[in-house]
Amino acid sequence: MGKKDKKAKAPRHRVGHVQRTTKETDIDLTIDLDGVGTVDVETGVPFFDHMLNAFGRHGLFDLTARAKGDIKVDAHHTVEDVGIVMGQAIAQALGDKRGIVRFGSSYVPMDEALLLSAIDISGRGQLHYAVNLPIEIIGTFDTTLAKEFFVALASNAGLTLHIRSLAGENSHHIIEAAFKAAGRALCDATRINLRIADVLPTTKGAL
Repeated sequence: MGKKDKKAKAPRHRVGHVQRTTKETDIDLTIDLDGVGTVDVETGVPFFDHMLNAFGRHGLFDLTARAKGDIKVDAHHTVEDVGIVMGQAIAQALGDKRGIVRFGSSYVPMDEALLLSAIDISGRGQLHYAVNLPIEIIGTFDTTLAKEFFVALASNAGLTLHIRSLAGENSHHIIEAAFKAAGRALCDATRINLRIADVLPTTKGAL
């Protein structure tokens, strides 16, 4: 008889949890990079909640967020600060970044809209955003806040993040496809490559 197969190890879940309180917002967020796309978010900004659901579901991240902010002024502080906290939680979950694929990209169509997102977990947080939006308001949501979220996310997670609209006429479709594409690209970039599980994917020796 051959040797008994060794039991497969349970996958390690990389989880980040950040709480942040300022005079403008109070946020508690947890993200599991190795989840299945279970999302439970309440930010007080319904359209933004919808976008975070799209990001987590299609990125296969388990995401829980509770945010209270000065939305009686507008949603700017809440949206930006959730991006800050999520970026910090992603950086925490990535740890030393050993074994990650590092790069990820995704094209996402949504009806007439087509969005590209590409990510390098470079440690150099920056956003390159070329997204044309026909209207400035969706419901009560200022569409410029989508960019503010991604700026904060990229800066605090240490991502080089590109988001480009290649087609689109409906602002809802364009922004939703952007969140889905960013989620899918980040899912690919954060995956563990078993061929280099204990190696940093860089020639410099540091990320």
